Amino acid sequence: MSEGVKEENQLYDEINITPMLDLAYVLLVIFIIMTTASVQGVKVDTPQTLNAAPLAKPQMRAITITSDGAIYLDAYPVDMTSLEQRLAEYKSGNPELPVVLKADAAAHYEKVSEVLEICKKLDITEVGLITKKLAE
Repeated sequence: MSEGVKEENQLYDEINITPMLDLAYVLLVIFIIMTTASVQGVKVDTPQTLNAAPLAKPQMRAITITSDGAIYLDAYPVDMTSLEQRLAEYKSGNPELPVVLKADAAAHYEKVSEVLEICKKLDITEVGLITKKLAE
């Protein structure tokens, strides 16, 4: 009979790691979802104005200019020629293509002017400038 008790004790000598692996997989999935959800664009310090209205339209494209002069189209880095080509493609698909320009307050005005010239050249008339509303 002592042998039967010994066999029962041996069954519990191993640790069941399945619940721990399930938890690890759930945490991994949550981490992946939260990481991709937080990457929505390029962070810039926008200038402040008194009146800042929300801009939201379907199929809107966002152009971001950082303080060091890097240009992003929908959070993807581009140069001026590829920006013009991609905007032209979007414009052919949507003649009333809305564009928002989000430039850092320390960005060179020349870069902002170049982007606006490309929009004018492509006949993109719906251009919004993103700013922060001043605290009253």
